[in-house]
Amino acid sequence: MARKISVISLFSAFAILLSYVETFIPSIGVPGAKLGLANIAVVLALYLLNAESAIIVDVVRIVIVGLLFGNLFSITFALAGAFVSLTVMIIIKKVFGFSIITASIFGGFFHNVGQIIVAMILVDNYSIVYYMPILMIVGIITGLVIGLLAKVLYERTSVLCKKILKQ
Repeated sequence: MARKISVISLFSAFAILLSYVETFIPSIGVPGAKLGLANIAVVLALYLLNAESAIIVDVVRIVIVGLLFGNLFSITFALAGAFVSLTVMIIIKKVFGFSIITASIFGGFFHNVGQIIVAMILVDNYSIVYYMPILMIVGIITGLVIGLLAKVLYERTSVLCKKILKQ
């Protein structure tokens, strides 16, 4: 159990570090859109550990990064996106057995869906939904990039991670 907690902590620290690194990357040209580098750690936790570990990594990352670099609204939006995207990724993995890349693409897509829903509720303006097609395209592209990066890291770390957890 202690080893699993340590590995989850390492994934959380990795996610926080990636969030910090992403603050130095210029905007990708769409207001409110980010690459989502921290999701590499979340997807890896989902595929190397389990759903519960991925949820812990994501929530820890969102709260700590939100407290350090954001505010209550950024935490709310991030949690909404994470809830929807992680739910979909867990289903994609467990029910359909899809690859890490496919799960990441769906995660990127549905992260934006969750955030748009929260935005419509918080600002009480449903015309925000017209922004959805742009965010869907961005979510698919960023999900693909994150999925490809996560796949490379998965291939390079899966044996080591499983070895650490079995000891």
